[in-house]
Amino acid sequence: MTAWAEWFDAECRLVDEAGQWRAPRDFDAAGPAGLLTIGANRAPVVSFASNDYLGLSQHPDVKAAAHVAIDRWGTGAGAARLIVGTRPSHGELEAALAAWRGTDAAVLFPTGFAANLGVLTTFGGAGTTICSDERNHASIIDGARLARADVSIYRHADPDDLDRALTHAAVTRPGGRTIVATDTVFSMDGDVAPVAALVEICRHHGSLLVLDEAHAVLGPDPTPDDDGLLDGVDLIRIGTLSKTLGSLGGFAAGTRRAVDLLVNRARSYIFTTAGTPADTAAGLAALTVVRSAEGDALRTHLRGLVERLAPGHPSPIVPIVIGGERDAVAAAQALLDHGLLVPAIRPPTVAPGTSRLRVALSAAHSINQVDQLAVALGSLGVAPPTLAPLDGVGR
Repeated sequence: MTAWAEWFDAECRLVDEAGQWRAPRDFDAAGPAGLLTIGANRAPVVSFASNDYLGLSQHPDVKAAAHVAIDRWGTGAGAARLIVGTRPSHGELEAALAAWRGTDAAVLFPTGFAANLGVLTTFGGAGTTICSDERNHASIIDGARLARADVSIYRHADPDDLDRALTHAAVTRPGGRTIVATDTVFSMDGDVAPVAALVEICRHHGSLLVLDEAHAVLGPDPTPDDDGLLDGVDLIRIGTLSKTLGSLGGFAAGTRRAVDLLVNRARSYIFTTAGTPADTAAGLAALTVVRSAEGDALRTHLRGLVERLAPGHPSPIVPIVIGGERDAVAAAQALLDHGLLVPAIRPPTVAPGTSRLRVALSAAHSINQVDQLAVALGSLGVAPPTLAPLDGVGR
């Protein structure tokens, strides 16, 4: 073996011995139910692992829009947006996203991860301080690392600690710009950021607020009409097409000049091929659904499912903290034996000692499927089944 081959082998053994070995498994499905490849076998399961929160990846209008785009423009854009990669659907979707987010403009990125990289590296130049919630998504963490800014980590969802961090930055870097970056719904805990308090702090300190709203299908959703909540605050809204909109891609929305600057400086926008015509057209069709009465009904159903499993929980991400990694893996396997796919989330995704089951609910789930999950969790002793009535909003 070469020195590199020995190193590869040794590092793989370390991951395996730590109980953190992972490998992808084929899931042959269109929606929550499908066949999961387990070794040499395929087993029928119901998945509670998808971020397709409204089930729009299977919506007939969304699929039809993707087919039409492929027939018109083919499967790929063929170039970066600033070369010849831009299709009419890109601009149409950007305009619709800006209207949805209540901003002047929006710009598409190939993924939500790329959007955070582009925003933080563009605005987080030398002399800037980025204040980041300690439980932010990896894309915010990596964007802050790649930026030339100083980085300050504040305690999770703690406005007072953020205020102290910004005050310290003002003292140590007089006249320096500051950025506050946070998820609005945190991807592993399913809790929400105190957006109103963060807005007020950013207004006081003159900070740019970057809100990653990838998982905020049920809110929070601050708008310019919320009693002046957003007045006098510089705001960039990050989103993704791959969750609520059931497609693939990311975007940043803000003022016209902020978006113009991203188009001209964000390396994850400039130096990558444009999103596919099918993904872009599907995202636009999904957004039309989201902003309709049908979208309201889907969110109502999803909210009802959350209340059924975890009353009062603010998002469709329901964590069940187990603790040890092997115990979490064992719990996930026990659920799989019941035909339920709920992934075990382990370090480094979450902190040591907080390995968990991460339940992701979707409007595509039925009441019966959620009830089945609740009963199975109760049988494992990790969460009691909560079977409150849904007042007729289910399917």
